[in-house]
Amino acid sequence: MKTATVCSLSTAAETPITYNNLCKPEPLAAPLTNLKLSNRKCAAGRYSLKVVNAISDAGDRSPATLPPVRTVNGVSTPIASKVKRHTISVFVGDESGIINRIAGVFARRGYNIESLAVGLNKDKALFTIVVSGTEKVLQQVVEQLNKLVNVLKVEDLSRDPQVERELVLVKLNVDPSTKAEIMWLVDIFRGNVIDASDHSLTIEVTGDPGKIAAVQRNLAKFGIKELTRTGKIALRREKLGETAPFWNFSAASYPDLEAPRPTAAVSSIPQIVDENPSTISGGDVYPVDSYDSYIMDQVLDANWGVLYDEDATGRQSHTLNILVNNAPGVLNMVTGVISRRGYNVQSLAVGPAEMEGLSRITTVIAGTDESISKLVQQFYKLVDVHEVKDITYLPFSERELMLIKVAANAAARRDVLDIATIFRAKPVDVSDHTITLELTGDFNKLFALQTLLESYGICEVARTGRVALVRESGVDSTYLRGFSLPL
Repeated sequence: MKTATVCSLSTAAETPITYNNLCKPEPLAAPLTNLKLSNRKCAAGRYSLKVVNAISDAGDRSPATLPPVRTVNGVSTPIASKVKRHTISVFVGDESGIINRIAGVFARRGYNIESLAVGLNKDKALFTIVVSGTEKVLQQVVEQLNKLVNVLKVEDLSRDPQVERELVLVKLNVDPSTKAEIMWLVDIFRGNVIDASDHSLTIEVTGDPGKIAAVQRNLAKFGIKELTRTGKIALRREKLGETAPFWNFSAASYPDLEAPRPTAAVSSIPQIVDENPSTISGGDVYPVDSYDSYIMDQVLDANWGVLYDEDATGRQSHTLNILVNNAPGVLNMVTGVISRRGYNVQSLAVGPAEMEGLSRITTVIAGTDESISKLVQQFYKLVDVHEVKDITYLPFSERELMLIKVAANAAARRDVLDIATIFRAKPVDVSDHTITLELTGDFNKLFALQTLLESYGICEVARTGRVALVRESGVDSTYLRGFSLPL
């Protein structure tokens, strides 16, 4: 039996699968031979046929496979089983072991996390995770993530228009015969040279994943010594008009955005007031939402910042570069070593390395020299770990990437763009009530811009963790800050 006149079908588990509302003939996912049908009137002159038991014609009397469904507004539609790349945004409160538990959800289902970026904002963090899989199983993963304690929001951004960015640092072999061509490619891809020595160049490039892949492909012929990527971060492109997610938030800061409405209609519209801290005012990541009830002992970032100098107990931030196999469950094992020993993860970035089949994890962990040394020894006990470097006391180039969406009307937009120009931030999306900026730099630079823009109203913030490569030139830029250059 290859076709049937159906209004809804279901498997033996009674999961409805609606093909259309007119009971038209539709092909089934598999030939069915033995059907038990129950008739129920669907409309005048039409009947609803529901499959309550179906056996395929394979000869082994196995149940027939019917496509899974997604129900939206009461209408069920089949879900395609095609493997796609998904961008999952997970907004969490600060809690011990949260990174390990989120990575474990993917590892237990055999998913390999292609990239992971963790951006920290005081007592909360935004995970941006890129995985490939079928829509059905990803839907189950999202449901499992929502069940975790202290997970505030989980979204699959793949279906919506989005601004997506990634940052890569590439260290290349260079000689006089190839330097001119390398600089030409850097200019084409709008990259920046952040370190140079007699035999190497370190380049910084930002863009969407396609651009990053093109950069890596074009520079491979020169010989890539080291490569580190932040992983992708993404924010939805803001819609225009009052249906946009952040319209109410922007209108509260800029009353001129409010469209004129009839007097009778105004009284019936609930006004959003921020006097009650437990009221969610439509925000997504940063200070628009208040999740005070989720504040616990801060573990993701105990200091919300980077301890460049030692404190009274000898603790400071250590930057670790970990080279691992690109396989499911590896990130879960690495974060498990960190969480079981109660270390504070201040930053985490995971992305592909310079060699196929390997990934590079860059993490910043606060601790004493002795405790970090013991942690490095524990990492080396893992089978999938190839190399661990503590580059804290070496001169290194560090970069982070941030996307920040700011509320702004037409008058404030010019001021926001002037501030962005000072920090060399680039506008990547604009609507009638918001503007989205992209910024790269160290932690202090990102924090300074974020602080300046708070007075305008920050809608969303997506940040990567720190990525770092050792400077071949030997110049330690941290010691040059605060010193005036001779005239």
